[in-house]
Amino acid sequence: MNYKSTKIITLFAFGICTAINAQKTDATAPLHLMQPDYPTPYVIPQKENIKVVLDRVYNFLDKNTASKIVDANTKVAITDYKKGKQDIVFEPGAFRLTSYEWGVTYAGMLLASKATGEKYFADYSNKRIQLIADIAANYNEKNIKDKDMLKTLHPEALDFAGALCAAFIKAKKEGLKANADPLINNYIDFISNKQFRLKDGTLARNRPQDNTLWLDDMFMSVPALAQMGSYTGDVKYFDDAVKQVNQFSKRMFNEQKGIYMHGWVESMTVHPQFHWARANGWAVMTMVELLEVLPKNHPGYPQVLAQLQKHIAGLVQYQDGTGFWHQLLDRNDTYLETSATAIYAYSIARAINRGYVDKMTYAPAVLLAWNAVATKVNDKGQVEGTCVGTGMGFDPAFYYYRPVNVFAAHGYGPVLLAGAEVILLLNDSQFQINDSSIQLKIEGKNNLHK
Repeated sequence: MNYKSTKIITLFAFGICTAINAQKTDATAPLHLMQPDYPTPYVIPQKENIKVVLDRVYNFLDKNTASKIVDANTKVAITDYKKGKQDIVFEPGAFRLTSYEWGVTYAGMLLASKATGEKYFADYSNKRIQLIADIAANYNEKNIKDKDMLKTLHPEALDFAGALCAAFIKAKKEGLKANADPLINNYIDFISNKQFRLKDGTLARNRPQDNTLWLDDMFMSVPALAQMGSYTGDVKYFDDAVKQVNQFSKRMFNEQKGIYMHGWVESMTVHPQFHWARANGWAVMTMVELLEVLPKNHPGYPQVLAQLQKHIAGLVQYQDGTGFWHQLLDRNDTYLETSATAIYAYSIARAINRGYVDKMTYAPAVLLAWNAVATKVNDKGQVEGTCVGTGMGFDPAFYYYRPVNVFAAHGYGPVLLAGAEVILLLNDSQFQINDSSIQLKIEGKNNLHK
């Protein structure tokens, strides 16, 4: 080997050693502090940034939902309802004012107003609830040409009663002067006396099969019953609300998985279990809403609290690393769904804020969920990634391939509720990045990795 070859080999070996020495190794750098490539921002949310998201949603909805009625024939806006004898409809809008989804949205706007101190959120709800009450008080049904307004006067299912009833009572409690009591009483009469029930009193439907329980119906009934109990002081509403939670849970809650099936049909000898995310959202939100007003000395309070705790413990096991939950909770090849994720963020945050579950255990999951949801509110204020309205199926394809759409109304109220409740969580708690992970900060403690 000549001198030139030896020199080349030596320089090559030196280069390898230099490259090795330049690399970050466990001996030369704190590798545990390297930043992962997170698909969702892994940060502690800031209240001002949450409000930016809520404002985008508000602005989109305020521009795209009716706030007045018009002459059904001329389309001219009507300002004096008491003198009107003409046929009427709501002005054009992208969403229905009297759907159960909008009951959730009204509640979300009211909570956003509390959390941010901004009156315009509450004004959104109050203006439209006032409008609905004015129509009911001043117009003959023959002149009301909006089919959804007629359904709110004559509910055909729990969808047209429960969420609106609960939201209207909340608005009244918070100072709304509208004469909404006739509507509230009509809604609760339907829930209590007209909706079909099984022999043991469990609220049910005769679709898609006879004697079918829909997990969704926990939310379409129980919060309204609970709010009515609080509004009137009549314990019978609390009793019925607790009974519904217990009887739905007995039939539909999977104790091993800690989550609910979507549907239960009495005549089936085997009950197919499809753990649809949004239905589980309605269930967990139901229990949070019930405990909010259920007297602590009510005999059913411990049962509902224990069921809520079991459900939250089950849900967090299925949270994806992105912060979202899947369309079918226990099937990771189904798509990541926004409305359910927002409902879980709200419900678990509320449970933390009310002391129902441990803050240190569950708050990081909530913050991750909110960060995920925030990525789905686009610059227009539209909520992306929300599953459209969904009936009940007994095969996987039905749930796997449900469409998503920015005009799926189910996403907007949950986003408002989630953002507002996370603001309230941040008001009462401090968080820190501890050894690269988000942790609850305990006053007077310094557990940061050194």
